[in-house]
Amino acid sequence: MRELERDGQVFYLFNNVELIYSLARKLSTRIPYAKIGVAHGQMDRKQIEDIMYRFYANEINVLICTTIIETGLDIPNANTIIIENAQNFGLSQLYQIKGRVGRSDRIAYAYLMIPEKKQLTENSTKRLDAIKEFTSLGSGYKIAMRDLTIRGAGDLLGDKQSGFIDNVGLDLYLAMLNKAILKAKGEEVVEEEPKANINIPISSYIPDSFSDNDYDKLALYHELYDIESKEELFDYYLKICDEYGKLPKEVEALFNKKKLELLYNLDLIDKVSNIKGVFSITLSEDYSNNIDGVKLFEFVNSLSKDMNIAYRYNKLTISISNQKENIARMLKLVDNLDKLKKQ
Repeated sequence: MRELERDGQVFYLFNNVELIYSLARKLSTRIPYAKIGVAHGQMDRKQIEDIMYRFYANEINVLICTTIIETGLDIPNANTIIIENAQNFGLSQLYQIKGRVGRSDRIAYAYLMIPEKKQLTENSTKRLDAIKEFTSLGSGYKIAMRDLTIRGAGDLLGDKQSGFIDNVGLDLYLAMLNKAILKAKGEEVVEEEPKANINIPISSYIPDSFSDNDYDKLALYHELYDIESKEELFDYYLKICDEYGKLPKEVEALFNKKKLELLYNLDLIDKVSNIKGVFSITLSEDYSNNIDGVKLFEFVNSLSKDMNIAYRYNKLTISISNQKENIARMLKLVDNLDKLKKQ
């Protein structure tokens, strides 16, 4: 009523399409001089455009809406927003919605309404407290940092990677990140021949039991990514063992995975596949013809009786079902390929 008395306009965010028209009727009865409109995502495009145009033209002065108004609206005359059930929204979302008002030289008001007798969760309370605390212009960064502390950060360096990082692998992600940083600095980016990045279904990472220092973890990942020969990898492996002692199986897998990638990049391995529950490695034709068949059979048999060897088109293919323990056995085979060559 205060906003309408100064010829302003009001957003009333009510994120329940089933009850939104009931609320509109209730407000019309209580405030008969209010010109009320309703907008939500289930309306067709023309209806939404018509309502928004009428609100912009001040033919409607109270817009009851869902989160459809979250982005893209700039109506300087609308300087009061009421957000019902504010406890159900994320912190960044509340900050974004709150930004629909305060776009002119008038004092703006944002009312975050919560049910009177509802017990809020700890995170909901923290979000609402943060919105109350950060009200000054340009608080977006502080809101983002507070949101990060409430929800928790992702696990970039551990065993719970997700999203695109899990898809491309940390090595390739770090290379992409480095390239983006160089471009942002205006420095020349040299396009290198892309390295193979083999994303195998096994835990190969640096656990906190090995090091809880993220800087040390990143340094190790960077060093591994830059290694370009088996000799370099072996020397680095000895260095890490000397510094840290016996390596956890996850770190051992990280080194073996790197060796697999090196062999692939050096054209010693022709193909690596993980299809329909079967993990396979196909050696190059040259490497296949220089393997001692008897030694290979004996070593494979000692690793697992379920590991299969096939010789097709002058190339050896070793395959096994892709359970984690089997992938570890396959990596152990890769680690010993040099010892299986003909004398």
